[in-house]
Amino acid sequence: MATDTGRNLNGPTSAAAQAGTETVLLILIAASFSHLLNDTIQSLIPAIYPVLKDSFHLSFAQIGLITLTFQMTASLLQPLVGLYTDKKPQPFSLAIGMALSLVGLVLLAFANNYPMILVAAASVGLGSSIFHPEASRLARLASGGRYGFAQSLFQVGGNAGQSLGPLLAALIIGARARSNVLWFTLVALVGIVVLYNAGRWYQQHLPRAHKHIKRPINHVDLPPAKVGWALFILISLVFSKFFYLESMRSYFTFYLIEKFNVQVQQAQLLLFLFLFSVAAGTIIGGPIGDRFGRKYVIWLSILGAAPLTLLLPYVNLPWTIALSILIGVVLSSAFPTILVYAQELLPGKVGLISGLFFGFAFGIAGIGSAVFGQLADQTSIEYVYWICSFLPLIGMVAGFLPNLEQVRPTVDS
Repeated sequence: MATDTGRNLNGPTSAAAQAGTETVLLILIAASFSHLLNDTIQSLIPAIYPVLKDSFHLSFAQIGLITLTFQMTASLLQPLVGLYTDKKPQPFSLAIGMALSLVGLVLLAFANNYPMILVAAASVGLGSSIFHPEASRLARLASGGRYGFAQSLFQVGGNAGQSLGPLLAALIIGARARSNVLWFTLVALVGIVVLYNAGRWYQQHLPRAHKHIKRPINHVDLPPAKVGWALFILISLVFSKFFYLESMRSYFTFYLIEKFNVQVQQAQLLLFLFLFSVAAGTIIGGPIGDRFGRKYVIWLSILGAAPLTLLLPYVNLPWTIALSILIGVVLSSAFPTILVYAQELLPGKVGLISGLFFGFAFGIAGIGSAVFGQLADQTSIEYVYWICSFLPLIGMVAGFLPNLEQVRPTVDS
């Protein structure tokens, strides 16, 4: 009788070996929860764009520049942080990153001019750039070899936080009271406590962290040229995914208000539904990639969203809501799998890969927001969504990714 060993990336192991690599679920939950808190703070900024636009009489181009400032500070440092922490892990930098986000919230609540808003956004971005590489390493360390599951659980916390930001903004801040942003400092304080304790566990396990992260991975060894080609394809897919997602995150509320005349709070709630669907899709992609192969999940996720995005600009409000939810689920399932695939391309470079891909994603999102803002000022929000609808077609290039997984033997019992 054959038993399936597909979920074990290292093939059959003894009970003793399995005991040494069990998923540390509590630490994974802590990493995911802290990711939720971190991204709740991040998503608060675009959620209150309508408030900022009215309060400071901003153009769409200025709105895009806020996103660009936040995303660029969140992206530029991440690969450097990851490269440094691959050599010298910094467990307590997690709490320090959250503290910088706390500073950004305080500045945002009391900002009385546009430059101060940019400084506040930059502070939140810096906190994010410090948080992501080490938090991703923490999740991998606690994975017990279930890398796709661990990365999905870690990332679903972030996506859930991104969906909570607009919801909490609608409930707490509303359409006017920007000073209510101060309530979100409680979120940052909770995050600091959680990350400090997770950092203590991380520090205690540093002696085995290096060996665990760099242990051999059961995949096909590729020549450097093919590794480079595969990374180029992955980056192209990240470009497609995050360019589109940023158009939704930053401008979906404006699209709903302009095209369907919905109220600000209703638009924020519909943005929450979209971002919640992104969170739901994230938790699906990693485990499916563990089971059936990462290449196919990546391919079907991004290309599979294309028919939905192409249809979105032409439908009424109920269908817009339904399609946005489906787009969120399908498109978001790719990123955990993309990240684990890249980590398996370059084993031992967890921090660098995490920083590079998170950083590139944030940078691309920031550039996309600035570009879309300029385009919206010159044309219309509806035209922006028509242009963006073609982006998931880039998913066709995923078919050129090499298969990394070797055929795993079955075990007769």
